Amino acid sequence: MSPKKIALIGVPIDLGANRRGVDMGPSALRVTGLADRLRALHHDVRDLGDIDVPLPEETDVGAPNARYGKAIKDVCESLRETSRRAMAEGRLPVVLGGDHSLAMGSIAATSGHYRSQGRSIGLIWFDAHGDMNTPQSTETGNVHGMPLAHVLGMGDRELASIGGFTPMVSPSQCVLVGIRDVDDRERELILASGVTVFTMKELDRLGASTVMERAMAVAGSGTSGIHVSFDIDACDPTVAPGVGTPRKGGLDYREAHLCLELIADAGLLVGLDMVEVNPIFDTRNATGEFGSELILSALGKSIF
Repeated sequence: MSPKKIALIGVPIDLGANRRGVDMGPSALRVTGLADRLRALHHDVRDLGDIDVPLPEETDVGAPNARYGKAIKDVCESLRETSRRAMAEGRLPVVLGGDHSLAMGSIAATSGHYRSQGRSIGLIWFDAHGDMNTPQSTETGNVHGMPLAHVLGMGDRELASIGGFTPMVSPSQCVLVGIRDVDDRERELILASGVTVFTMKELDRLGASTVMERAMAVAGSGTSGIHVSFDIDACDPTVAPGVGTPRKGGLDYREAHLCLELIADAGLLVGLDMVEVNPIFDTRNATGEFGSELILSALGKSIF
């Protein structure tokens, strides 16, 4: 990968989750020396700091089927503006989370940037969960279980149109990788949506290399590039213990790195989210370190 101009943007949000702690995720990623390690790869790195996020204690919960929905939308709009400014300066936004609801803002920015040029983006969404519930299907009301649905134009109209347009990504150019924990009603939404899905069964059967080749063929075909939104709970708890909703049977250490190394090799990355790092459940910041290493792999770190 040739040297890039990169913008680090922290989003210390836990409004979308049902367990506290992911608001410390950006700090857990930064304390690993992420910026300097990216500079060692010859990238031009600017850390833009954190998006302002209100505390749940000072925020109206709002509708029970989309808890803190208005506040989350406001945070996502702020993230969208910050990311769009960075992209206008030629920088690739790397967003540090925070719960996965922030992806509605980061993807709105990337998609909007290329949409203004008459172009589209693809999306690869790594996650243990489908994240395609809507306020009508949710069992919890937690918005971090809904962002992909809104990115694809489903669900709440306000959340689905962050940036002033919808959908942000076409389902035909969206790929879900690593899922293994899906609600019954959510399963129906996923199957009806038209997205491409590679569950852990397909990863086990085909291998990470083949899955990524197929995923990039879908998300990269006819697009300006691929936005990668990586929920670190896509990885197995043995390598990523510090997450709010761990599920056994996820990507192992090398599989996760290989997935992101192949994206770097393809030269298709236009935006990156690393989300759901929760230091409260971590051991000596092992998950923060792992998340930082994965970002480095996505941005070109290799053996040679």
